[in-house]
This record gives sequence, structure tokens and C-alpha cells, in this order.
Amino acid sequence: MTPEAAKPTKKIAAFFDVDNTLVCGSTAILFGKVAFTGGSIKRRDVWRFMWEHVMFIRRGEKTSKMADIKDRALMLTRGHSVKELQELVDQVYKDEIQPRLWPRAVERLKHHLQQGHEVWLVTASPVELAEVIAQDLGATGALGTIVGHDGKVLTGELVGAPLHGKAKGKAVKKLAKERGISLRKSWAYSDSVNDLPMLSAVGNQVAVNPDAQLRRYAVAAGWEILRQRRRELRGQK
Repeated sequence: MTPEAAKPTKKIAAFFDVDNTLVCGSTAILFGKVAFTGGSIKRRDVWRFMWEHVMFIRRGEKTSKMADIKDRALMLTRGHSVKELQELVDQVYKDEIQPRLWPRAVERLKHHLQQGHEVWLVTASPVELAEVIAQDLGATGALGTIVGHDGKVLTGELVGAPLHGKAKGKAVKKLAKERGISLRKSWAYSDSVNDLPMLSAVGNQVAVNPDAQLRRYAVAAGWEILRQRRRELRGQK
């Protein structure tokens, strides 16, 4: 009898939240800040975005208000071309996001790649922002909120639900099924209790600068807690 073919070994992956996990602050709010310089929003709004960015860093993503701020940043794309969006995304990454990448989180990301793991960024921010970060860091890919367009011009409306909370958990499970990933052997990194669905979907969890609720949960569950300090960003290019 012909021996039964061995089942292919499942892949291992690491899933990284982006805002306050891989990047210090909110990428969507940084997007809104840069959009101001191009005339997309009024001067009084940029100060509101900057203030909310500072609050986001301090308190994390706790309230529905933060979700509203993110949604408003996404709406700034309405009426702009797809090409303009990509150019803006490239500028936002170079000027605002890249200097705010947490060194320790990036080190973890690269370690997973060295181990042969797939690395996916999973964020509620526009997928275009996540993709440019993933490409620069050498990650496998990115999942994010999709802004609608008609082929040429952006509508400012979202395609499907924002990739947030339970939606993140569902997206990770769907991706794992499609790519043959073992969630039991995989990892997830996040700062927010809102990401419990994603964290709970895998076998290895890391709470990165966790908010108060996630910290309590992580301590009780025995999860690893990774601390990062803003002074570590100094001198980063």
C-alpha cells in the first residue's frame, strides 16, 4: 500500500496591531494632520487632530470618540483621486509614521520574519497606510479598513465595517484558513482591550504598552507584557 501522504505543516504567523503597538500614536489621526497641509481640512481642525493624537498616545483607544476621530480622518479622502491618496499615504509614512515606529516592536516583527513566520499588520486605519508600513518593514502583508472608490475617485465611504474589535478577530481567522496558518502556534500583539478578539484567537499573546483593562487581563492570563517608552524614539530615522 502506498503510504498516506503526510499533511502539509501549517504556517506560523505573527499579527501586529498598528496604532500604539507598532507606531506611537494613531496613524489615521496622523493622516488627517498631513491632509491639512494639502488643503483637505481647515486650520481649526488640525489642532483638534493633534490634540486627539496626544490623548490617543496617553490613554489608548478607549472610547467611541476615538473611533469617531478615526472615521473623520478617513472621510477626508472624499473627492480625491486614488493616485492622490497613495501620494498622501507615502508622505504620511515618511514624515509622520516612520519616525514613530517603536524600535522594540519592530525588533519583534523582524525576529518573527527571521524565524520564517508570516507577519501581518491588522489595523482599523486605511489599508493603504498599513500596506506601506508592511512593505517598508518587510512584513508579509496587511489587513485594514478599506476606503471606497469608483476606480478613479475616492468616495470617503468605507467598504464593509472598519477592521476593529470583533472584525479583527474574524479577519485573522479568515486569513489563517486561507493561508494554512496554525492559530494555536501563532502570535498577536496589541495595546488595546478592544483587540481581545484577535489576541484570543492565537496561542501566544503579547500586550504592548497595554491600556488599563488589557493590562489587568494580561496579568490574570499570564500573557507577556512588552513595555515601550517614548524616549526610545529619539534618534530614530
